[in-house]
Amino acid sequence: MKLLVIFSLFAVVLAHAGKPKPPAGFVALFNGKNLDGWWGLKTEDPAKWMALSPEELAAKKKASIVDIHKHWTVEDGVLVNDGKGLYLSTEKNYGDFELQVDYKTVAKADSGIYLRGVPQVQIWDYTKEGGKWKIGADKGSGGLWNNKKPEGKNPLVLADKPFGEWNSFRIVMKGEKVTIHLNDKLVVNNVRLENYFNRAIPLPKRGPIELQTHGGEIRWKNIYLKELSAPNSD
Repeated sequence: MKLLVIFSLFAVVLAHAGKPKPPAGFVALFNGKNLDGWWGLKTEDPAKWMALSPEELAAKKKASIVDIHKHWTVEDGVLVNDGKGLYLSTEKNYGDFELQVDYKTVAKADSGIYLRGVPQVQIWDYTKEGGKWKIGADKGSGGLWNNKKPEGKNPLVLADKPFGEWNSFRIVMKGEKVTIHLNDKLVVNNVRLENYFNRAIPLPKRGPIELQTHGGEIRWKNIYLKELSAPNSD
């Protein structure tokens, strides 16, 4: 009987070991087990796929699910991408929010986080060996690299940790303004994210969070979000 109780307790501990533990007021976007709640997108104008008919959108999502399962896996409660395929995108769309997420990448990789489906909070190989100093990689990750205006395009400070260590983002988006902390350092201070797809018009009011994959393995964990505007049903 004692052995049965011990094994039962051990099973309970294992079941909860990889379960996300979001801070108060936050929800976990990744359940630590599988890709439920996510589909696949690439760099594409949210206004266009949002305008699809329900049947067209369902077909697009179905095809994307096949793709993401080829390139995204879960290892010990961590999301792993092989550097290829569609970007992992939340099925739900968000307006104003605070996002917390940890990532770890490899040399020469290039990634980012799309906000409301718009690129992007940049993730670099910030070393000279990465080969992208000419386009700003030496300044580090966390900037709104796709902005044309210089403000916010590059981070205020170099905050990246060495390869092999986890980095932590805290991203706050209110309206079109974004504030970003990387590893507890302020890297973007209340800067407008430009609409990459049409800079003459405002950002979409709601859209998905996308985890970009671009040329090298990247790992993600502790993906937590708190909505700062009224949630909707999508």
